[in-house]
Amino acid sequence: MKITPSARLMYRMITPDDAQLLFELDQDPSVMQYLNGGIPTSMEDIHNRFLPRIASFHNEEKGWGLWHVATKEEHEFIGWILVRPMFYFTEERDDTDMELGWRFKQTTWGQGYATEAALHVATHIEKLNELKSFSAVAAVDNIGSIAVMKKLGMHFVKQDIHTDPTWQTEVVYYTKPLID
Repeated sequence: MKITPSARLMYRMITPDDAQLLFELDQDPSVMQYLNGGIPTSMEDIHNRFLPRIASFHNEEKGWGLWHVATKEEHEFIGWILVRPMFYFTEERDDTDMELGWRFKQTTWGQGYATEAALHVATHIEKLNELKSFSAVAAVDNIGSIAVMKKLGMHFVKQDIHTDPTWQTEVVYYTKPLID
């Protein structure tokens, strides 16, 4: 699957060749604050944990995976958009509800890039899949990500403890039902 550029951004699937970019993004404690308390990710974790997790849900035909986001003008990597079935790593996996996630360089925060990219990627994914909704999860105090969810038209569902093979924290769940 290919995703056309949006107003300011370009997209392609993340591959193992992007390990250095993923590593560099995760070195900023502010970027990692709501994921693990601000601890930078090691290159060993990128190769042994992060890339295998991405590979487990990667499906280029359906657009599932991590989408590399770069500026159109400078072709600079600024972050990524996650697309995978909601609750993918649990027994409640739902292929009709796509989880959207994002991680962007702190220097780009507040410029609307996450919203632009998530909305653009979601629009393309919706065309290829029979979906009922898009959803997202964020730490309860991650005001920036919650603002993006709201700008995407998502609404609050619940607050709960989110358990994943790599982390556990109190989160908010947001969703946006799709109209047939």
